[in-house]
Amino acid sequence: MFGIYLKRELGRRKKAALVIALGLALGIALVITVNSVSAGMTQAQDKVLKSLYGLGTDMTVTKARTAPTSGSSGGPNFKFDAKSSSSSTQSSDRVQTQGGQALKSSLVTKVADQTGVESAVGALSLNVTKVDGSFTQGKAKSSTSGSSSGGQGQPGGGTSTGQPQVQGGGANFNVNSYSVAGVDVAHQGLGPLSTMKVTSGKTFTSAQTSSKVAVVSKSYAKEKKYKVGSTFKISSTKFTVIGIATPDSSESDTDVFIPLKVAQTLGDAKNQVTTIYVKATDSKQISTVKKEITANISGTTVTTSADLASTVSGSLSTASSLATSVGKWLSIAVLVAAFLVAALLTSSAVSRRVREFGTLKALGWPSRNVTRQVVGESMVNGLIGGALGIALGVGAAYAVTAISPKLTAQVGSTGGGAGGGPGGGGPGQQASQNTLEIALSAPVSLTTIALAVGLAVTGGLIAGAMGGWRASRMRPADALRSVA
Repeated sequence: MFGIYLKRELGRRKKAALVIALGLALGIALVITVNSVSAGMTQAQDKVLKSLYGLGTDMTVTKARTAPTSGSSGGPNFKFDAKSSSSSTQSSDRVQTQGGQALKSSLVTKVADQTGVESAVGALSLNVTKVDGSFTQGKAKSSTSGSSSGGQGQPGGGTSTGQPQVQGGGANFNVNSYSVAGVDVAHQGLGPLSTMKVTSGKTFTSAQTSSKVAVVSKSYAKEKKYKVGSTFKISSTKFTVIGIATPDSSESDTDVFIPLKVAQTLGDAKNQVTTIYVKATDSKQISTVKKEITANISGTTVTTSADLASTVSGSLSTASSLATSVGKWLSIAVLVAAFLVAALLTSSAVSRRVREFGTLKALGWPSRNVTRQVVGESMVNGLIGGALGIALGVGAAYAVTAISPKLTAQVGSTGGGAGGGPGGGGPGQQASQNTLEIALSAPVSLTTIALAVGLAVTGGLIAGAMGGWRASRMRPADALRSVA
């Protein structure tokens, strides 16, 4: 009886039911869209952090570089033989550690022994500045001027006008700077190389700790026209390219990856690292692990993903803020308005059905049956609105993904002054100079769909409760007055 009556009444009031359902659908669609875009923002931010930290890396341990002493120069210097002939080409490499101050390799083991740490790996970040070119020696010439009468010591009348002058000569040098990361070849799953995927050739083996081999990034290989098997030199040390790697997202801060032991020799940093990459046993206890490391290993800076996330700026940060604050508050406002409109329309529809409900009560219907009837109709309207809202919201989310607007992200300093990224620049150094472009997506999760269904049921219950309460207060006498 209930189902038959419900179907008949909804069929009689199609327009009113559609208006209520559309109002709820718009609010639910907006909630789905905002939640999906917010999830896309979170994914985009995770891509930024993974491109800097590496997959599975929860935090990094570094040490701030000390300020140079008075009179000292931390800049590169190059020495050339200025007396070389004009045909001589000269080249010099300056290899320096970059990022934070060097740490002892023994600290890697000490960090790994801390409570809550699953694994720790050290890496050495280097910057290589290569200067090559040639000098051209000038030639000394004396300038003379002629006269109509012969001068002293100058046959034919020529006279000397001064000291010999050097004409021509100079120097033409090219400066090329690139980054090198020393990788622990026995633990490549954590550290700078973990953000890369070798697409050509192969990666290091655990036996290549002292081998003069290198994996280069795809962009650097393209710039230098390197292929697997190509060779190049760093400070007269010859390396063979064994693999070309592509970053998991955006561009890599590091151009060349070499075994850690070889990098320490090149950078005159024996048994030293610049960054320690740490993976926690429990991702929910990262802040606790950070306090543990900071307390037990003095003088170091521990930077977590959360610290780095707070420094992300650019259009990604702006869009994320809008989606988080303005978008969610707007969704709440629209939902509240949709629920109120649905409740008012339902209550208004009950007022127009005085004769109907009064007659039903006169025939013996208890108030609870009348209330159940109104709530049932409202629930159906809510579910219809939920279905429409889910369809609209999913469509809007897929439209955002299809358009894929590009967002930019820059990572500024966390205040630690130390490197944390795979290129050694980290949040305080090189990472702040790197701009990443991320394609925005709006994934719709099952949680979001469940939220939409919950909102649809809630909207139906609110509207039904208000309408049912009003219907339950009607008396059979109201129907008789309506007939009169």
